[in-house]
Amino acid sequence: MNKFLLLAATLVVAIQTSPALADASGGEAAFGTNGCGDCHYTQGPAREKTIEDQLAKKGPELWYAGSKFNRPWLEAWLSTPKPIRLMKYNSLEEKNPGDHPALSAGDATQVADFLMSLTSDVVVAGKIKAKAHPKGKLIFKKKMPCSGCHQYEDRKNVRGGASGPSLVGAGKRLNPDWILAYLTEPTVFKPVKMMPVFKGILSPKDMEFVSSYVASFKGE
Repeated sequence: MNKFLLLAATLVVAIQTSPALADASGGEAAFGTNGCGDCHYTQGPAREKTIEDQLAKKGPELWYAGSKFNRPWLEAWLSTPKPIRLMKYNSLEEKNPGDHPALSAGDATQVADFLMSLTSDVVVAGKIKAKAHPKGKLIFKKKMPCSGCHQYEDRKNVRGGASGPSLVGAGKRLNPDWILAYLTEPTVFKPVKMMPVFKGILSPKDMEFVSSYVASFKGE
């Protein structure tokens, strides 16, 4: 074997046995063992083509989880899940029973490793910093109908609707850069939209302001 092939083979072995890949592999196994795939899919891109496809889902897609969630929140939530939605997934009538299975501490760590390895190149790192910017707040409250479906923090009060996932504590849960990517390129993540599309209505700068504002919601 010539030197080039030997070097290439060595690099492949090193990559395959790296701690990060080993952790993700173990997490994928734990994801399957715990039955997470019964409700969530992890292979992108988005599968939904019609509203029927969306309504057939039992839980949200996770193929871009590593770009969407903050790791500390994700691992803690997997071991001690609390409802993010007031209503049951894909329902406007049934309340969320809060019965999501809790993982053991070890499995939560491994599954978090796996989910954080699932990313989207649409999310550009370092674009957004959490900040309760007055303009972002104004746009969120006056120009966007977010409060019709989402609970959010308004000083010490919680306001808003119940049909969408709560934004209370969104800054702990969501990667600020994903919030911007979701507002900017929504069909990448949700090809069948069940909420307004703001691209073309809000300017790119306004969407940055709103993303910073939502990322400032820290909850309790």
